Amino acid sequence: MKTLSNDKITLQIAEHGAELVSINVNNTEYLWQGDPKFWGRHSPVLFPIVGRVWNNQYHHEGITYELGQHGFARDMDFQLTYEEDNALIYTLESSQETLNKYPFPFVLEIGYRLKGNRIEVMWSVQNTGDKDMYFQIGAHPAFYYRDLDPTTHKRGYLDFGKKHTDLEYISPAEKGCVSDKRHILHTENGIMELTSDTFMCDTYMFDNSQLQKITLMDKEQKPYISLEFSSPLVAVWSPSAVHPDVPFVCIEPWYGRCDKVGYHGEFKDREWMQHLAPNKSFTTSYSIIIEDIE
Repeated sequence: MKTLSNDKITLQIAEHGAELVSINVNNTEYLWQGDPKFWGRHSPVLFPIVGRVWNNQYHHEGITYELGQHGFARDMDFQLTYEEDNALIYTLESSQETLNKYPFPFVLEIGYRLKGNRIEVMWSVQNTGDKDMYFQIGAHPAFYYRDLDPTTHKRGYLDFGKKHTDLEYISPAEKGCVSDKRHILHTENGIMELTSDTFMCDTYMFDNSQLQKITLMDKEQKPYISLEFSSPLVAVWSPSAVHPDVPFVCIEPWYGRCDKVGYHGEFKDREWMQHLAPNKSFTTSYSIIIEDIE
């Protein structure tokens, strides 16, 4: 476990999954602490897929592979390869173990940088093979509701920005995969109230670059966490359909998503796939902003 800190924030990062496991400000924890009663993770990185492939199988060049939800990177140990006062970078290289599930040589780097009240989460995917590489990558950080009373209905709010009064979204339909059905979320000036039954649909997946920022607010609509991102998709999820008293919500920038129900095509032809030529790199980042400190 490594620690990054400045005069405002203290982070903890685990080598397992290169996962951010704590965001502490003035002895207040912002990041969900992984109670397995609800969900045993904190902020896993999803790679080389986001969500599920149909029946946990996919097809590439005549071979069928087995791959579980969100891929394997979150369950592997990374190596710390770069360290300075305000930043860390962890690295995972492909191996025979990964090639058995995912036949593409790669180097995946996950980095964290602290700057004021901002946490920059950095990703780099390098294709070290001699053929085109196909992948997805995504974030899955979970944040505590502020001052939660689990016996009440109210949880807080999400602010999508005033112009976002109507947003299109999709949700899981069968076996963690989606159908063609699209829904409209109507908001009050871009504000979505979060209650104990908000997530009866499981997950809201907003695609087509509709959003670039989401702010989590308390029950008085005071902001305390924002995510800024450039990903084409972002999801919000909480397992409250199963656990109405769950104390967190996830805000998840994604470069990809699950299959459509019944998809049997080639892996490379899945929707929202990232394509990377040999010896090329894909780099991106998103930011977690602590809004209630200066």
